[in-house]
Amino acid sequence: MTSSSPQRVPNIEALFQPTHDEGARQQFVASLRKHAIIDMRADLARDYQECVAPELAARGAKPADWRAIERAMEKRPSYRFYSTVRYHAQEMCYQSVQPTIERALPAMIETSRSIAADNPHGGTLRLAENFEVPRYVSALDVHLIPGCFHTEHTIDDVAQGAVTAFGGKVFTGQHPYRKRPGVVAESISHWLKLRYPDFKPRRILDMGTTSGKNLAPFAAVFPQAELHGIDVAAPTLRFGHALAAHEGVPIHFSQQNAEATDFPDGHFDLIVSSFFFHEVSSVAVPRILRECARLLAPGGMMVHMELPNEAAVGAYENFFWNWDIENNNEPHYGKFRASDPFESCVAAGFARNECFAHRIPDYASFGAEKLARFVRGELEAPPHGAGGWFVFGARKLATT
Repeated sequence: MTSSSPQRVPNIEALFQPTHDEGARQQFVASLRKHAIIDMRADLARDYQECVAPELAARGAKPADWRAIERAMEKRPSYRFYSTVRYHAQEMCYQSVQPTIERALPAMIETSRSIAADNPHGGTLRLAENFEVPRYVSALDVHLIPGCFHTEHTIDDVAQGAVTAFGGKVFTGQHPYRKRPGVVAESISHWLKLRYPDFKPRRILDMGTTSGKNLAPFAAVFPQAELHGIDVAAPTLRFGHALAAHEGVPIHFSQQNAEATDFPDGHFDLIVSSFFFHEVSSVAVPRILRECARLLAPGGMMVHMELPNEAAVGAYENFFWNWDIENNNEPHYGKFRASDPFESCVAAGFARNECFAHRIPDYASFGAEKLARFVRGELEAPPHGAGGWFVFGARKLATT
């Protein structure tokens, strides 16, 4: 699978060396975000269930949907305090790593540049000249990441790749189901192997790959597969290419818009993504799904991990998930969740009986034995984000 030992390639992540105070701040921010997203979430739900919902019911004003719940909650101290803590914790995830990265940036750039020149692990990095970053990425700092994913501050820059990667580690550092890198790929790949034992993809494509953290784990389950990752952001691709080289995983990174790639028809057997579709515009979503249909070989599959759509959960859960629309610089979030991903796959040209939209278990917390029972229909997957992951996709008919 590899062309060289990972130990022979410099580790770009090892250049990230926080001082005592920087490390303490990063640990604090990780704990603060966990407190907001898990502990305060429970307090918020309790306030609604024990106080707000009964008051509304007594007035005959039971909320019809999540927006009605939002109107009822927006002036509550519980919601205002929760939103304040969560928003600032989100910002601080990325701000907390910036001083460490700025100090290490010259060495990171040089490491990335030398690895890109040599490609010691068999992977490749292909960037485009004068690439046009889509406006739904360039118009705002998605996730409150300063500079978003794509901004380049200097030649051969990797800064935003590092901010996204290390800020992401702070972001998930205390979350019980997202501590491990590549958790989504790990869960999807093991589910696929059990659910479709004869499925052995030759090539795998990860859309919106950033640094490839949710692509590399597929190599362990499908070692025969050639891995490709595309993204619109050059800094994340440079950073990911260097990281994959150190890990000894030959990934082929290229700067491309998933709406229209330069790969030939039927080139891939598996197309995946992780938390990707809710960050692109509602105009781009059907284009990307049609591109998936074009790129898949007969019998190939696409499996996209995403947030559950509105119809898949209750009104209160929708109120909680849709906080990000106005508070996390994700304006397309709501339209995507309001759509039906199953019907979107059908509209993209996939046969209805080959489409799916459901939860799968988190592999590490569920375990291999329970995952096998889930595949046999003996167990249900836990809720999304609490031991389960929502996925949607389709298999392309072998006869097409």
